[in-house]
Order: sequence, then C-alpha cells, then structure tokens
Amino acid sequence: MKTIHLSEIFPTKTRLRLAAVWAIVVLFLVFGPGLFDEALTGTIALGTFLLLLFTIIGAAFGVVKEADALAHKLGEPYGTLILTLSIVSIEVILIAAVLLGPGDNPTIGKDSIFSVMMIIMNLVMGLCILLGGFKFGEQEYNAQGTLSYMAMIILLGGIGLLLPNFIQGAGGGAFTPTQAIVLAGLVIVLYGFFLLLQMKNYKHLYQQPKAGNMGILFSRRQALEEQATATKTTPINKKEIGVRTLILLGMIVPIVLLSHNMAAVVDYGIKATSLPPLLGGVLIAIIVFTPESMTAIKAALNNEFQRAINLCHGAFVSTVGLTIPAVLIVGLVTGKTVLFGMTATETILFIITLLLSLMTFIGKRTTPIMGMMHLVLFVVFILLIFNP
Repeated sequence: MKTIHLSEIFPTKTRLRLAAVWAIVVLFLVFGPGLFDEALTGTIALGTFLLLLFTIIGAAFGVVKEADALAHKLGEPYGTLILTLSIVSIEVILIAAVLLGPGDNPTIGKDSIFSVMMIIMNLVMGLCILLGGFKFGEQEYNAQGTLSYMAMIILLGGIGLLLPNFIQGAGGGAFTPTQAIVLAGLVIVLYGFFLLLQMKNYKHLYQQPKAGNMGILFSRRQALEEQATATKTTPINKKEIGVRTLILLGMIVPIVLLSHNMAAVVDYGIKATSLPPLLGGVLIAIIVFTPESMTAIKAALNNEFQRAINLCHGAFVSTVGLTIPAVLIVGLVTGKTVLFGMTATETILFIITLLLSLMTFIGKRTTPIMGMMHLVLFVVFILLIFNP
C-alpha cells in the first residue's frame, strides 16, 4: 500500500479554510449575542449576512471536497451517499435554525424542500443534460436505478408536500400530532430500506454502465465481481479515511454553530425588504446545494452521467427522506407550527417537474432538448416567485 503523508490529505489550503471558518465561529460566539440582542440596522445586517453567507458556503465547499474524496476512495454508491447525506444534514440544520428562530416561519421546511426540487431537478439536471450533451452527445445511464429514484421522489414528495392540502389534518396544511409521528416514522423506514438496498444487493443499479456497451446493463453477479476485484486491487487507506472524516466533521460543526445567526439575519432581511417568504427556502437550497451542484455538472462533463444522477436525484430523495421527519419532530418537540402543504402554483410546478423528469429518464440515454425543457421550467419558477 502506498504511504500517504498528512500533507497530501490535509494540504495548506484546507488548513487555511478550516482555520478561517473556525475563527469566524469564535468571533460570533464571543460577540454575536451582543450584536443580535440589539436592534439590527440595515448596514450591520447586510455585512453580517455576507460574512455568514461566505463562511457557510466556504464550509459547505469544504464538506463537499472531503466527501467527494471519500466518494472516490470508497466507490459507488457509498461515496455519493456520504456526499448527499453530509449536504442534507447541513440543510436540516439550517431549516431547524430558521424554524426555531425569532420569527414565525412555519413553511420553511416546505419552502426549502420545494426549492431544492426546482433547483436540483430542473436547473442542475438541465445543465448536466445540456452541457454533457454538447460535449458527448447522448450520455448513458442506468435507467432502472434512475427510475427507482423517481419512484421515491413521487411517493415521499406526494406524502409530504401534496397530501397535507387534501386531508383534514390539523387544518391549513398541517398534520395532526398522530399523523406527524406515523408519517415521520414511515418516511424514515422507507428511506432507510431504500439506502440498505442501494448499498447492498442492488448497488449495481446505481453504477455507470460500462463504456462501449450502449444500452446493456451488467447483471448483478458481474457488478459484484467487478466491485470485489476493484476492492482487492485498490485497498482502502484507513488513515486517510479517518483524517478526511475528521476534516469533514470539522467543516460541518461551524455550520451548526452559525446557523442560528444566519436565520436571524435572513428573517430580518426578508421582512425589512418585503421580499417573498419563499426566498428563505431558496436561499437555504442555494447555500446547501451549490457545491454539490458543481460536482454533479463536473461529473456530466466527465461523461459520468450516472454519478450526476446519483448526486442530483439522490440529494432530493435524501432531502425529502430526512428533512420531512426532522422538521416534523422538531415541530412536535418544540410546539412550533409546521406547514407542509404547497400552494396551488407550487403544486402545478411540482407535478410538471415530476412528469417532465419521468419523460426525461424513461429511456437509457440523455436527450439534450430535455435539458433545455428543465431549464425553461426553472426560469418559470423564478418568475413566479417575484411575479406570482
């Protein structure tokens, strides 16, 4: 096994980023309470927002960098799962911070999930299909695994976002405590079962079809044999895995510590400027998924389209599978009102996105025109935020 020095795993650039992030965390831990106890002014709020924004995005990029390195070391689908679960954990932290913040934000969970869907499944997926198509033409992916993602999105999204508007519940798109507990449990069980199958017997469904065999998927036995061979020829360096995991955690913890301050500033900014409340969810989605979106686009440009799908669709499945139970549980424990029911406009966009995604991935190769359709739908989403 090749000896790997600490400087290779933990280079100067990563050390500086980690030090800068933690320096700002200490700054806010010491001076933050005094700053936020007083009335925020526009200038102070803007400066604080920009500092927190760049710090959290910088930490998120650090998380993605380490998770991506672990992804390549551990192989698919384990690597992509680490990446998506790391990112979604950041989203849950930010949503919980806004929900528990000083303002009244009962729809922040729904706003964030819906925004993630429109950004990931339309903007990012559209760019992956279009840019990958321009470079390689039709790109191949594993249709069976991709459609299993779509099935999870339809079921979990339907239960969490569509169902509340069509049941009596607690009224106004809210679940009763019994409904919240049962549905949160069912979502967790289903998502856990999906992960188990994805990591064990059916992981070959989430791997890139072998080049030169267009449209031919390897059998489970062949896929497992290739995975075993790869593991034997490239043994995992436990020291590197351990160090990268510690760095990843070192980047996530600052986001946890700064999330409350970020929530307070965002709540102040949206109210002071009379912006649409949905922008809070859009902002969380942008902060959390910008690094992963760039990773997905790079994968498409490297002709690894299945990895792009794993990142995008896997991210949204993880978002719904983890965020809905987490937000419902936070609401039950704290007594905060949680509303998941979508508006009529959001419902139509949600259904169009699902139908368009099904049409896009019902075959085994990408079609560039479908990428343009997804991008057009995203522009419609942005238009309707500001001009409903």
